[in-house]
Amino acid sequence: MKSTMAITLGAMLLSTAAPLAAETLRWARSGDALTLDPHSQNEGPTHTIRHQMYEPLVIRDVSGAFEPTLATDWAPKADDPNVWVFNLRQGVKFHDGADFTAEDVVFSINRAKQENSDMKELIGSITEVRAVDDHTVEIVTSGPNPILPANLTNLFMMDKDWTEANNTVNVQDFEGGEITFATTNANGTGPYVLTSREPDVKTVMTRNEAYWGIDQFPMDVTEIIYTPIQNAATRVAAMLSGEIDFLQDMPVQDLERVNAVDGLLVKQAPQNRVIFFGLNMGADDIEADNVDGKNPLADVRVRKAMSMAINRDAIKQVVMRGQSEPAGMIAPPFVNGWTAEMDAESVTDVEGAKALMAEAGYADGFSLRLDCPNDRYVNDEGICQATVGMLGQIGVKVNLDAKPKAQHFPLITDGKTDFYMLGWGVPTYDSEYVFNFLVHGREAEIGTWNGTGYDNDELDAKILSLASNVDLEARDADIADIWRVVQDEHLYIPIHHQVLNWGMAENVVMEVDPEDQPKVKYFTMK
Repeated sequence: MKSTMAITLGAMLLSTAAPLAAETLRWARSGDALTLDPHSQNEGPTHTIRHQMYEPLVIRDVSGAFEPTLATDWAPKADDPNVWVFNLRQGVKFHDGADFTAEDVVFSINRAKQENSDMKELIGSITEVRAVDDHTVEIVTSGPNPILPANLTNLFMMDKDWTEANNTVNVQDFEGGEITFATTNANGTGPYVLTSREPDVKTVMTRNEAYWGIDQFPMDVTEIIYTPIQNAATRVAAMLSGEIDFLQDMPVQDLERVNAVDGLLVKQAPQNRVIFFGLNMGADDIEADNVDGKNPLADVRVRKAMSMAINRDAIKQVVMRGQSEPAGMIAPPFVNGWTAEMDAESVTDVEGAKALMAEAGYADGFSLRLDCPNDRYVNDEGICQATVGMLGQIGVKVNLDAKPKAQHFPLITDGKTDFYMLGWGVPTYDSEYVFNFLVHGREAEIGTWNGTGYDNDELDAKILSLASNVDLEARDADIADIWRVVQDEHLYIPIHHQVLNWGMAENVVMEVDPEDQPKVKYFTMK
């Protein structure tokens, strides 16, 4: 069935492909943006598409350094450390011609704090946003927040009037299946304007000739045609035939093949992302197992045994073709708080894992369902398939259920999965981001991606204190303490750090972004 689908999709691409023009970028990857609503989903490919049309106050360049965007400069207020002052870029227009002002910043940040927003954990310390004048904003936090700008790099600014006029003031209820005007339409300040949007089929954007930075950036690309292609073989076929000239999610088994073709090349870089498994340890009983009246995942010995059964080196060599680095913690090396010592803590010991299972009362094992995406991470389904076999060695019989990310992610955020794959990038480059989303107990505005059921009030208080601790040495000590708990409790099973492989035609010139978020305004076309 898969091969037939691949041939059919390939035929469709061939039949609709037009001759490549230097100013057109035909871009593909495995999945589409989940939505265009700027605050609905905190997900990498979704942010990537939105970054072409919307802009935050500040972004990071490919080196990880801050770069002024809609704000030209920012700093804590001299007489009040609880207030950050952002000076806004003047002369900026939204795509419909409206002026960008401080009123839009106030509106956008307050919108992003709504219950349905997937961005609210990033700005939980913000208590008030004030427009001092049209081009000055004061952001008030609950205490001095030394890393506030780092939390704003994916927080996009919307036009207040446009949003109100189109009845989309409220953030889309993505998990509830809601569709609003903002989910398929866009009006940002960014370098590209939305021309057409067919979710999961094609998105077309054209250069914004009124863009504030049109003379500051290459802006060589005048049209972007973005096509999600889930099937790996079809993606590569499209690259080899010239139907696309920029490919993210390059299949690792095809790297040498593509790189050997005249006119094509593959660029690589470590990614700011780690892949891991989550375990529902908080429930008294779970539905997806065959153990009545108790939850085997609640026992730390079982969680540790499952981690010890997984051979990360084998996954690296066989599944990933060498394109990964085994991980022992759920933070990438880019992140403040990562240590080489903790990242080496994942060990493979099948006999030791069997002994732990027996000690926990599960010598005969148990059965469990593993929920896995099949269009989000590099070889995600393949990693899950390998894990099924490895866990079988210690008696954990796993039933794999792989599905597209649009159906997979709500299982985690809605608490409907007991064993699941997730990948996590850290755009703030700080452990607080990991803790807020994945370790803090699940509440209305925090811990929304913590599907483990873990809830530790003492640890939660320490996590929240990170946002206002300006003693960086003491703050780093608290971060280390929190990581020690995460490691000792085996809240998650780390697998590996991803390696980025971008394929491109030789006339497309760009640097690989460790966030896996290419910004086309930087591209040049030879």
